[in-house]
Amino acid sequence: MQIRLSDIGEGIAEVQMKQWHVKIGDQIQEFENLCDVQSDKASVTITSRFSGTVRRLYCEIDEIVPVGSPLLDIETEDGSENIPPDKAADQSEDIPKRPASDDSFTISKNKKTVITTPSVRRLAMENKINLSEIKGTGPGAEDEKKSLSTTSALIEDQVIPIRGYRRAMVKTMTSANSIPHFTYCDEVNADALIKLRHSLMSMNELEKVKITYLSIQIKALSLALLRFPMLNAHLNDTVTELICKTSHNISFAVDTPDGLVVPFISDCQKKSIIEIAKQISHLQAKALNNKLTNAELVGGTFTMSNIGSIGGTYASPVIFPPQVAICAVGRFQKLPRYDEQSNLKMCNIMPVSWAADHRIIDGAMVAKFSNLFKIYLENPSLMLAELN
Repeated sequence: MQIRLSDIGEGIAEVQMKQWHVKIGDQIQEFENLCDVQSDKASVTITSRFSGTVRRLYCEIDEIVPVGSPLLDIETEDGSENIPPDKAADQSEDIPKRPASDDSFTISKNKKTVITTPSVRRLAMENKINLSEIKGTGPGAEDEKKSLSTTSALIEDQVIPIRGYRRAMVKTMTSANSIPHFTYCDEVNADALIKLRHSLMSMNELEKVKITYLSIQIKALSLALLRFPMLNAHLNDTVTELICKTSHNISFAVDTPDGLVVPFISDCQKKSIIEIAKQISHLQAKALNNKLTNAELVGGTFTMSNIGSIGGTYASPVIFPPQVAICAVGRFQKLPRYDEQSNLKMCNIMPVSWAADHRIIDGAMVAKFSNLFKIYLENPSLMLAELN
């Protein structure tokens, strides 16, 4: 019985084989995990619709597999050998998945078992390192990851195929190159923002939710978008229609070992700061473990990049089509500024950089929008007047 790669949607024509969960000779049951594949948008777990014995694997790890290609042969209990392709395999959204808490697995080689996490495995794969040969200095996969990092220096040229999230980035940025960007920069006095975060963290100790500056910034952004709906929009391919979206699906950038990925938080206009913070933590964890689905990646209406968490101040952010605007927040700095009474004092300054599609968004609109965003963050009490 030949199992083929079925169409997993979103116009995906091929995937990369990331991991086999079975080997030749294994007895498998219906709904058991067969393999993990990576498209240019998301990771998908393929499971079996049948019980039987694995007789052949057609694909190697990292091999590119076109839709419709054979994945493996299974000998079923009744000895059947043929099966219609559309019954063979399906994407993980349609069939039971392995538990979300299963964030580690074992790799067996030469009878030695290595327990590790997906991020460690990816790091080892990228640097062609045998995990069984890595000896950590303490317990846990994170310690092994540190050991890996110390042995990953290149000793010869390395060819890295552009796949997965990086391939998606190539397509997106190539498309963005046709957009005339209008860039606008400003700074925000973040003293009140810092106090607000400390207050929310103190009030939220029981729930143990990590309240980040990003969660507050996204809420302020959503409130400002209520006044400027043209910035929360998609532009069609022929540039004849601007579709203003009712839902504020705010995308945010996550740096992963496999490249930059941009999931979104849906309906931010309806969510509290704490709810947004929970979603950020949830999506970041999925992104770092390569578990984001297409539904969490496709549909953002505005993007915020927190480049300051890594470093840097101002940036020239690049719009993610079909969106029409993006914001990049830089690293907080303690700088001298004059107050309204002309007194010089030290302030926490947050750099903000905006980019908008200048074909349909003019500079005045971006400046007014930035001013409102700044007002909300410098005067958090004013945000209360806009909350439902």
